Amino acid sequence: MKVSFWVATAVAMLLALMGSVYVVNEGQTGMVLQFGRVVRSDIGPGLHFKFPLVETARVFDRRLQVLDAEPERYLTSERKDVSVDFFAVGMIEDPRAFYRATGGDESVAVARLAPIIKDSLRNEINARTLSQVVSGDRQEVIGKQLKGINDGAATMGIRIVDMRIKQIDLPTDSQVIQDVYRRMRAQRQQVASRLRAEGAEQANTVRAEADREQAVIAAEAERDAQRLRGEGDAQAAKAYAAAANKDPSFYAFQRSLEAYRKSFADGQGVIVLDRNDPFLQYLNKDR
Repeated sequence: MKVSFWVATAVAMLLALMGSVYVVNEGQTGMVLQFGRVVRSDIGPGLHFKFPLVETARVFDRRLQVLDAEPERYLTSERKDVSVDFFAVGMIEDPRAFYRATGGDESVAVARLAPIIKDSLRNEINARTLSQVVSGDRQEVIGKQLKGINDGAATMGIRIVDMRIKQIDLPTDSQVIQDVYRRMRAQRQQVASRLRAEGAEQANTVRAEADREQAVIAAEAERDAQRLRGEGDAQAAKAYAAAANKDPSFYAFQRSLEAYRKSFADGQGVIVLDRNDPFLQYLNKDR
């Protein structure tokens, strides 16, 4: 009997000890409830104690959590619908308010927070055109609504740190996507035409400059050639004149040989002259 008593006592004390100890890990916060009423909150990491059977400990994760909702369809200011897929990053900022609003159930918090975010995005997208929504600054769309979203999330003890639009789809069951493709095609064609025109203009400018430089270079080369030829002819004439002045008979003989060579260059030329013609003076055997 004594052994059984002490064993039962030890087991009861162990259970009481286990029921009075709880652990809060890093990145978490603890809360102690007494008959469903919050008596202590914002309990930091570590080993903590509570009254067994009377108090209950709840531990919540205070790290950043990702809220990933289903894509939602919105209407732009042009009454054209788009499908927006987004996610939000938030955290539990006030554990007391979070517990009172959701009973500590994160799924309840997500279910209540999603409509707040979707309604805020709807207000922003409804005020924008399709082109502004698709090709505009997505961060600007989110930034204008983040304060209003946090005002609603604060009632649940949650703070949204950031939101991002993952994807914007144009529904395939409407003509919106075809209109967007046509508009994008027209814009690209306009850009291509402008680039081609600028390229043609630059090409014409380069060709005109090259033609001008070619004409200038050719004119300068012809000028230099004419000058050099003139100088050469002048020097040749001067040399011929000097040679003729030194020995006129030899100069006349040389000129006659050049005339003979040119006259009979092809070997088939026939010249009919008088035997006493001066042209034949150096061909006469008696000379």
